[in-house]
Amino acid sequence: MKKQINVVGAVIVRDGEVLCAQRGPNGALGGMWEFPGGKIEAGETPREALRREIVEELECHVTTGDQVETTTYEYDFGIVTLTTFYCELVDAATPTLTEHAEVRWLTPDALLDLDWAPADIPAVERIQADFARNVG
Repeated sequence: MKKQINVVGAVIVRDGEVLCAQRGPNGALGGMWEFPGGKIEAGETPREALRREIVEELECHVTTGDQVETTTYEYDFGIVTLTTFYCELVDAATPTLTEHAEVRWLTPDALLDLDWAPADIPAVERIQADFARNVG
């Protein structure tokens, strides 16, 4: 039986653009794009885990808003359940990369131009639908 891994991702929005993070080349899913975040530790709520992970990965603080999506995807290394939340940076902080190879700010309609980790794709599609609804 494969390991169950519960993770959270931050859909950080600023000025109509979304922060996208590219995984480093050497780990699992190397080079693919994702929403920054990570594993939920014992005793943490998903929102607490997300705030902690963003401090660790981007050296920023975020406020967490509405849930975007929850997706379960079976990778070769385990079954990942990813819950994403809309977030905003606190105090207009600039992300500092500690784990990712690159970050980009993209408009929602450009998100699918990137090679996303499979578990993140449903969230990308939801974000595009949410922004299309709010613009129209």
